[in-house]
Amino acid sequence: MADVDAALRQTISSIEGAIGAALVDYNSGMALGTLDSASGLDLTVAAAGNTDVMRAKMRTMDMLGLKDGIEDILITLTSQYHLIRPLTGRSGKGLFLYLALDKSRANLAMARHQLARIEAELEV
Repeated sequence: MADVDAALRQTISSIEGAIGAALVDYNSGMALGTLDSASGLDLTVAAAGNTDVMRAKMRTMDMLGLKDGIEDILITLTSQYHLIRPLTGRSGKGLFLYLALDKSRANLAMARHQLARIEAELEV
């Protein structure tokens, strides 16, 4: 099991194209941990903004009566991918991992796979 800092270091070091990662509490919008690969991405702002995305998707699913869970949310920009992955373990309720990737260097399928593995090993 990895703690927050170790999980974020592993995310940046093991996922090709990773430019920033954060563990976020979507109830408060606060980042519990962030790690930037010197990209200049303001992960505190990203955490707060992606909290709104997470909340909106959960509200929409509730209004639609969907009883499914969110595996991840992908936002595709011109030069970046942004992944939001809710934690599914009991200790991770209300938290999500956020990962920003350089689109030109990232393998999206591999990044999703590795982020799922990191999430499974994360102990909060």
